[in-house]
This record gives sequence, structure tokens and C-alpha cells, in this order.
Amino acid sequence: MNDFSGTKSISEENTFSKDHFLAWAKEHLPNIDSKLPLEVSQFKGGQSNPTFLLKHNESSFVLRRKPPGKLLPSAHAIDREYKVIKALHQHHFPVAQPLGYCSDISVIGSEFYLMSYLQGRVFWDPRLIELSQPDRTEVFDAMNSVIAKMHALDPIAIGLEDYGRFGGYVHRQIERWTKQYRSSETEKIPAMDNLIDWLPQHIPEYDSTSLVHGDFRLDNLIFDPVEPRVIGVLDWELSTLGNPLSDFAYHAMVWRLSPDLFRGLGGVDIQSLHIPSEAEYLRTYLKRTGQIIEHPKDWEFYIIFNMFRLAAILQGIMARAIQGNASSDSAMDAGRKAKPLAELAWEQVLKI
Repeated sequence: MNDFSGTKSISEENTFSKDHFLAWAKEHLPNIDSKLPLEVSQFKGGQSNPTFLLKHNESSFVLRRKPPGKLLPSAHAIDREYKVIKALHQHHFPVAQPLGYCSDISVIGSEFYLMSYLQGRVFWDPRLIELSQPDRTEVFDAMNSVIAKMHALDPIAIGLEDYGRFGGYVHRQIERWTKQYRSSETEKIPAMDNLIDWLPQHIPEYDSTSLVHGDFRLDNLIFDPVEPRVIGVLDWELSTLGNPLSDFAYHAMVWRLSPDLFRGLGGVDIQSLHIPSEAEYLRTYLKRTGQIIEHPKDWEFYIIFNMFRLAAILQGIMARAIQGNASSDSAMDAGRKAKPLAELAWEQVLKI
């Protein structure tokens, strides 16, 4: 996964004034010396908000910014990311330490925030072929444990009572991503049209509310350098208050996607790899959280909805790539997967 891991030279569209940044940092951080050099490189991974590794005065930081150019309404919510990371860090949930947020676009050209750099491992392929069989099992259990812990948090108790609305999450999400998809549509995808019609008519009655990540997957987690233990959950841009089962279904969708489509486990001999099945993984989560799925078709709905949602996200990436302001060189390839993913979602509907 060399296309995604590690860093690269900062792209031309994301270049910013190091002097302006250091002047801001000197007012907000200790041990900043504007006379010392600032090294900046861009992380290869990520399609939405460009992310950078900063090295200065023997310290390392991570800077995450809004991308330049015309953006979709309500997208790239850097301020919300910073707010949730700050709340979670204060309550000992595994996230990077938040160090500062800047809304003044004159500093680097867009809003940004700074956080600590977590030294660890990021796994891009859920088959985890680089690990031993016992470690594969433990990595999946660690992921399951962390998302269950997040969904068990009381939003009010951790100061996020105003981070979203209680109830009605899935209905609002369908409306939101339908609108986002329509605003970034670059070709006609009949399966998306079918899903847009079908989804609002089949929303399950279950309507619990918790903090949801919105993009909880293997490559948004940092693991300890040695132990199969999560030390940081990344990329909180899509987080809000919402339906925990829907959020978990997005995470579990990996079992339905092929490795070629979206780094998935579909068609993989997971038993020989000592990776739990989707059903086993779901049972473990339900046991940890005490939640109940009353009808199997409800679980299928959440999977289908999340395929639709991801297809809409990928369509947005395609639109930004065409406009020339996507944050990754592989944005166009990612965007092309919107159509096959929508078609896979519609196939799931026809199987119910």
C-alpha cells in the first residue's frame, strides 16, 4: 500500500507560508523557535482534508487543513474534528492530543488544526497478511472494542450534547448524502437513483443516539508499534451524534467489499487467516454494547445505506478531482468506484 502509507513532498496547491505558520505557532505552542527550520511533508493517505507531518525543534506535529478551492456545503468540518478530539482526549479515549485550532485563513490559506504525532502502525489491508494469525485476531478484537467503547460514551457527560441532534439520524443522513451526491454528480448512475428512492421507505424503527465516527475503519486507526492495541482513532470529519448500529455497519461493511473494490474482505478465505466472520464480529459488538437487532433485514438496511453513503462520498471525491482540488493523487481512481459500489448496494437490496 505504498500509494497510501508514509509521506510525500507537499503538493503545489497545498503549499503554505512556513513563516506565517511559525508566527501563529509561537503564540499557541511551547518550544517554537521561528529561527529554527520547519520541515513539512504531506501524508499520502486521505482524500478529504489534506494532512501534513511537521518537524520543528526536535518535535513532530500533525497539521490537518481544509482543502483549497470550491467546497461542498458543510463538508471538511475541521472545527468539528478539533472539538470532538479535544472532548475525547479529556476522557481518555485513544486520540491524538489536540494542540490548537486556527480559523484565520490568512495564516496558511484555510482553516486548520494541530495535534500530536502518534508513532505507531497503520494497516491498510484488512487481510493483515504482514501479521501472525494470533495478532490478526487481536487486531480485529481491538477495533471492535474501541468502536464499542465510543458508542458507550454519554455525549452529554463528555460535553458533546450540542454536537448533533438526538434521533432521526438515518433519515437526515439519507437526505444529506442525496443532496451531496446530486451536487457532485458527474455521470448518471441508475443504481444510485434506485437507492435514493428505496432507502427512505425502509428505515428501521431503532433510533438510539450516541457519538458516531462516520468513517471508522482499519486505516483510520493507529496501533501501538508492537502490541495489537489501538492508540489513536483518526479522521473525525464525519463524526456527529447518530445511530450507533448504522456507524458500526459502516465499519463492518468491509466484509461485503472485495479487495479490489475498496480494500475489503469479500471473497477472502478469512477462516484460514483467523479473521472473524461478519456475523461473529457483529455478535461480539452487540455483546459489548448490549444493543439488539430485532430483524435481520434491519442489519441489511444499515449495510446498504452505508454502501450508498460511501458511494456518495466517492462521487464527491471524483468531483473534486475533476475540479483539480482533491487532496490525493489517487482521487480519480477512488471516485471511479462510486458506480460499482452503488451497483453492489442495489444487488444487496434485491437479495432481501
